Amino acid sequence: MTSAGPGRDLGSGGPITPPVADRVPDAVRSAGTAMSEPGAAPERAPSRRTAWERVKLARHPERPHTLDYLAEIAVDFVELHGDRAFGEDQALVGGLARVGERTVLVLGHQKGGSTRENLERNFGMVRPEGYRKAERLLRHAEKFGLPVLTFIDTPGAEPGIGSEERGQAVAIAESLLTMAGLRVPIVAVVIGEGGSGGALAIGVADRILMLENAVYAVASPEACAAILWKDAARAPEAAETMRITAEDLAGFGMIDEVVPEPAPAHERPRETIAAVGAALTRQLEDLLEAHPPGSDPDALLEARYARFRRIGVWREEVRRERGLPVEVGSRQ
Repeated sequence: MTSAGPGRDLGSGGPITPPVADRVPDAVRSAGTAMSEPGAAPERAPSRRTAWERVKLARHPERPHTLDYLAEIAVDFVELHGDRAFGEDQALVGGLARVGERTVLVLGHQKGGSTRENLERNFGMVRPEGYRKAERLLRHAEKFGLPVLTFIDTPGAEPGIGSEERGQAVAIAESLLTMAGLRVPIVAVVIGEGGSGGALAIGVADRILMLENAVYAVASPEACAAILWKDAARAPEAAETMRITAEDLAGFGMIDEVVPEPAPAHERPRETIAAVGAALTRQLEDLLEAHPPGSDPDALLEARYARFRRIGVWREEVRRERGLPVEVGSRQ
């Protein structure tokens, strides 16, 4: 075990005033600054950002990453390495830390802050050994009764031949299964890109939060456009159609809280990190109040199961020439 190094220098960033909101108010949705290039001064915001603009903000290279969050909101973070089977994966970090007054296990995708670091971190794309490391640490948390916090920020799982040969699909599936049955509270937050199964593998949580300018989707807009229209240039259209923004997913009931970004996270990193820390702490305390240590963990698992069963409800109707439609059936 080694103590993790500090996150990037985020600058002074002004006073930290963490906002708290269960949903993004209309005033906040229309507030903020316009998208800018790295190092550019904030500009006036449009009345409402498009989904594609939020995708570009979620991918911004100067957006805070998992270790930046841990450097600010966690104390005594001790990183744990390796899957005990193949090796270490730097695209996913995990370990023990103290957040507030509680010891927790933290997991998170880690992108790089430079080209060299991105190559070392594989651009946040986790290999099978990374997901097996996550599963090992989740079992560690369950054994010692530690709550789990996860930070999601990946374009997707690593798709290379080597990862396929080492069982990428099985590693993701086993991580999903482990989180679904984990007998301790789990809170997840999407801090940037939430891409496909690579994100979901550490996202089966009792509470799911998203930053206002984060996205969460089964595939990238470029991939969706290429599949549907054979034209990746139609990615902005695909992003709007896919309904992948925090506002959309909160409306569907798929996430529990949107953490506002009055200014994009790369422009006000300390304020954003403080807001995320406050939201994580509040959601975790609510969970522990509902399911205190020592209580029956089956109630926690049943609530987690019901939470995900509520996603994707649909109803089928038969149209007729006159009168109301006849409902054939519905399914969850």
